[in-house]
Formats: sequence, structure tokens, C-alpha cells
Amino acid sequence: MAELPGDRVESAAEKAFKRRFGGKDKGRNKREDYALDLFREAAAYLDDLERVNGILRELSKLYNPVIDAPIVDLATRQRIMTLLQGGSQEEAVRLLDERRRLYAPREQADDSRLRSQEQWDTS
Repeated sequence: MAELPGDRVESAAEKAFKRRFGGKDKGRNKREDYALDLFREAAAYLDDLERVNGILRELSKLYNPVIDAPIVDLATRQRIMTLLQGGSQEEAVRLLDERRRLYAPREQADDSRLRSQEQWDTS
């Protein structure tokens, strides 16, 4: 969730627009990922069920080549929404994190970019 009620988390769509058209920072970080922005946005707005449902719908349109399936499949989306409607945010967050890890297993908690050396270390 956002730090304070007045704090606003930038939406994934706004970030994607800025990456494409956004002034001096345009193209600066090519490893930013729209799907990971969506996961962050969903986690920040768990109390807004309509918004989370829309985010999960968008994630279901995106493909995860690692598992050869949508990033969030329909069954998981329905389960997360059922849990949120029932007030089980912790379980919903666990499922959301599980799907995020399937998509980006080496993402750092505060950094959506993979560190290039870490990807290739075999030790």
C-alpha cells in the first residue's frame, strides 16, 4: 500500500508513457518492465478492488514465456479477487508475489532491473 493516504503511486500506464515519450528520462532505463510496474501498482492499491481487477486483467493479457502461459491466469485472478473481497489481503499478496516470481524470479525487492552479472553467475 502507499506510504500515506496522500501518497500517490505512479500507475504502470503513466510509467510506460514516460518511458516511450517522456522528456529527459526517455529511454534511460531500458530494463524497466511494464508487467512489474503493474505488479507494484496492484500491491499498492489492494483496497481498490476495481483497480486491482483491472490490473490483473491487463496482466492476463501479457505472456510469460518461462511458463508458456499468461503472467496471471484466469484462475489465479479469480482467486486473488475472491481473497481480497473476503478480506484476506495477506493471502492475496502471497499469490500475487508467487505470480511475480514466476515472471521475474531474480527481481530485487526495490529494483525491477536484473543485474547483468547476477544472471550469468553459476557459482
